[in-house]
Amino acid sequence: MATSTRCLVTGVTGYVGGRLVPELLDAGHTVRCMARHPEGVRDQPWAGRVETVRADVLDPPTLAPALADVDVAYYLVHAMGGGGDFAERDRRAARSFADAARDAGVRRVVFLGGMHDSGELSEHMRSRAEVAEILLGGDVPTVVLNAGVIIGSGSASFEMLRYLTERLPAMVTPKWAGSCVQPIAIRDVLRYLVGVAELPSDVSRGFDIGGPDVLTYREMMIRYAKVAGLTPRLIVPVPILSPWLSSLWVGLITPVPGAIARPLVESLTTEVVAKEHDIAAYVPDPPEGLIGFEQAVELALRRVRSGDVSTRWSSAATPGAPSDPLPTDPDWAGGSLYTDERELRTPASPEAVWRRIEGIGGENGWYSLPVAWYVRGFLDRLAGGVGLRRGRRDPVRLRTGDALDFWRVEAIEPGRCLRLRAEMLLPGRAWLELWIEPDEETGGTIYHQRAVFRPHGLLGHLYWQSISPFHGLIFGGMPTNLTRKAEHEPNPA
Repeated sequence: MATSTRCLVTGVTGYVGGRLVPELLDAGHTVRCMARHPEGVRDQPWAGRVETVRADVLDPPTLAPALADVDVAYYLVHAMGGGGDFAERDRRAARSFADAARDAGVRRVVFLGGMHDSGELSEHMRSRAEVAEILLGGDVPTVVLNAGVIIGSGSASFEMLRYLTERLPAMVTPKWAGSCVQPIAIRDVLRYLVGVAELPSDVSRGFDIGGPDVLTYREMMIRYAKVAGLTPRLIVPVPILSPWLSSLWVGLITPVPGAIARPLVESLTTEVVAKEHDIAAYVPDPPEGLIGFEQAVELALRRVRSGDVSTRWSSAATPGAPSDPLPTDPDWAGGSLYTDERELRTPASPEAVWRRIEGIGGENGWYSLPVAWYVRGFLDRLAGGVGLRRGRRDPVRLRTGDALDFWRVEAIEPGRCLRLRAEMLLPGRAWLELWIEPDEETGGTIYHQRAVFRPHGLLGHLYWQSISPFHGLIFGGMPTNLTRKAEHEPNPA
């Protein structure tokens, strides 16, 4: 490549955006990352190779500096979750981005859309199709890549398929499980996204992208079980269970919450099969061919089992989740702040204690009464929240923006402080801070823990008062159990 293409990537804290950036860099492009919260990019392994700017597609004045001197702009923004006005937000965001790209002289816009047939579309699929129309109708040449089910470690579609198949050796499947879909491996999606950066300026259209296999969802579960080494699954189709009920069922069985499961299920109610493969004229198929479904599953499982999952569907903020930063003023002007603070001295080294702090959650648990956390997570799932099943992206390391069960890493200062923001459904905002400092007197460590709750209205105050008696069970044992584990940790060689 004679010259480096200057690319802007939106949605960099999401599943696809976080994987696209290193692919563009490896292809020799210059990358600028756009995020509402740039701190979520700071801990990415490629962060030092990119420029990061703060901007919001719903705040037009912030887009001009983000798009300045950009050749190709990747629009990877879409509201997967709820909120009655999500379609209007998507509409306004797309129009603002298209106008800003025109004014900045951007050479091309690229959008990853959803493959669909010409029949009746769900609200979310209609919104994605409308975003594609808005971008294609703008003054900047645009490529829309329409994908169906994306198979890759950490994708929402893969996680849904994986957990449904692994946790249910026998199941009844609704009518939509018999619809034909054309899954595509995330590696092929990224190859197309990178490849279209160099398309001629007269190409402005949508392309369907899919893998080499056309399968029903039922066949995908059967094949997944085979690749994963599971016993054959007993699958009985039934002509009932609406997408809404299915999303609740998926939300209870898998880590994917109902707010995200519903648009995924709704996209499967009709056939999702490519009508053309014109993209091959511009981004040719590799000599070995496109990645088949079973190979894509095998590649994804290999990454899951090795803990090498670079991004997950939960990398992006959960729909409806709070985003307010922790109030730092103890006398917060907006009202009361409730806190639960604990401190403990331990002979364990700061390094050993920090390893336990950074490894908290997921399979490692929360160092307190497990049943209390399980019940709280289960109640959150019943109410439509994320619950505990999101787990961790990595079993050992955390980075800013990571989902951690029903928390999200708001800030991390390696070796010193971890701050988590609650994403469970609450009548208020909640944070949990864990931090350490060396104990100069003993040579050990002082462990600090603080839970903070900012109530919303009377219900918020009543909520805190009602759960306060249980804080001893939930938070009381954490300092002792966590530091005890650190004390018994073998010294690294």
